[in-house]
Amino acid sequence: MRLSAEELDGFYSSRLGEAAAYLIMKRLGDLWGDCKGLNVLGMGYAHPLLSAYAGTARACIAATPQTSPQAAWSASDRGVSTCLAEEDRLPFGDGAFERIVLLHAIEEADSPRAVLREAWRLLAPEGRMLVAAANRTSLWSLFENTPFGHGRPWTRRQLIAYLNDHLFQVTASTTAVHVLPIRMDFLAASAEGWEKVGALLTPGLGGVVMVEATKRLYARPGGGAVAPVTGLAPGRKGVAQLPRKEADVDSVRKHRNSRVDRSSGARFD
Repeated sequence: MRLSAEELDGFYSSRLGEAAAYLIMKRLGDLWGDCKGLNVLGMGYAHPLLSAYAGTARACIAATPQTSPQAAWSASDRGVSTCLAEEDRLPFGDGAFERIVLLHAIEEADSPRAVLREAWRLLAPEGRMLVAAANRTSLWSLFENTPFGHGRPWTRRQLIAYLNDHLFQVTASTTAVHVLPIRMDFLAASAEGWEKVGALLTPGLGGVVMVEATKRLYARPGGGAVAPVTGLAPGRKGVAQLPRKEADVDSVRKHRNSRVDRSSGARFD
């Protein structure tokens, strides 16, 4: 069962959740800066990350598939506008956002493909998107006391390949949140130290996979998804094909007939 917005908000209100959000936000800040004057969208449950951009971005909106008055109010307190909408049908125009963050968006989505397709539609040309998902190879994916222990975890290679197959061009990738997923205050207080040690000794074992990508307008030759229409419509027959020799003879016959028609002055309306 998918985690509710109340459960996610409760986790990020804890010391461990605050530490995890801070570590992810720090990596995101290294990539994007303060996003001054840009339109920023969060999909899934990106409220903890969007609060860093509420004071500088032109617009900062969190679109979540399910929420409650309490969750919406806490997000508004942080300066983030909250939108309740279907995750694959958001009420915004094409190319409306220069930056999009996906957190807790694809692990438990009914269709990750549909979510990414909607993100592609909303992302402006040359815009940048960041997907943060649970890391399959980390301890965080094994502990159900955190949101990263629910849904489908991903490896970095899997997520990169998935984005490349859905008209995105991957530009950067990393892992974050190396602190142990145990709710003890002393661990949360030393999260930044854990992050430095983990990034040095076990760089691929962070609890969160983070992949940045840009919008690709053209499919790669030989790549992409299979076309949805692969057969003839019911009740229709294919075009009959003549053998090569018979086709040549038929072409000559048609050419001769057209010359006769022109010489006789025939007109066709």
